[in-house]
Amino acid sequence: MKQSQVIHAGQGFYTKPVLSLYDIWVLGISNSFIWRCPTKHLRYHFRKHVSLNHLDVGVGTGYFLDKCLLEQKRRLALLDANSTCLDTAAARVKRFKPEVYQADILAPLNLPCNKFDSISINALFHCLPGAIKEKAVILDTLSEYLYDGGKIFGSTILSHGVRQNFAAQKFMAFYNKKRIFSNTRDYRNGLREELESRFSNVKIEVKGCIAMFSARKGER
Repeated sequence: MKQSQVIHAGQGFYTKPVLSLYDIWVLGISNSFIWRCPTKHLRYHFRKHVSLNHLDVGVGTGYFLDKCLLEQKRRLALLDANSTCLDTAAARVKRFKPEVYQADILAPLNLPCNKFDSISINALFHCLPGAIKEKAVILDTLSEYLYDGGKIFGSTILSHGVRQNFAAQKFMAFYNKKRIFSNTRDYRNGLREELESRFSNVKIEVKGCIAMFSARKGER
């Protein structure tokens, strides 16, 4: 299958030129002034939940892995449909010798690997097509690769149940029109319902337009 068939519009947007500006525009400017959730909160959330046996899904530039992972002796894996993102992130965290998997998260996965103690899905939900209930199929898919007692966590930009300033309204509409985002039906209660139907100890914290969430698979 060709990469263009695998990558949906939200993922395919992330080309080399876009990734070269991603940390500055998205993590620097947009998170602070448009979505009103400075990236320092996302870094704290990541450090709080990441384990020494971790899978990162929707890798972007590898920013959070690079900035938040300190221990050298760890297992780290990267999963994305976009080879450019994978190459960029893998190069950034090469010190951890990451496992790299290219696959479409919306399709059944057949990863040749052992399970993980934590899985992160940062800035992924709002790029996936459909409503929250439709996107939530990825939680079932990823749960198969999570040990009992393991955590799944991440963040997403919501369009309902949050206060949007003028910039957020305009950029949200523009990104959805261009199919970079697909979050016109994403709301906090829907996210909670989908997480609680699959996991335990669900926690959601909203800052600005961004929801940071975590949940546990079963009980130890």
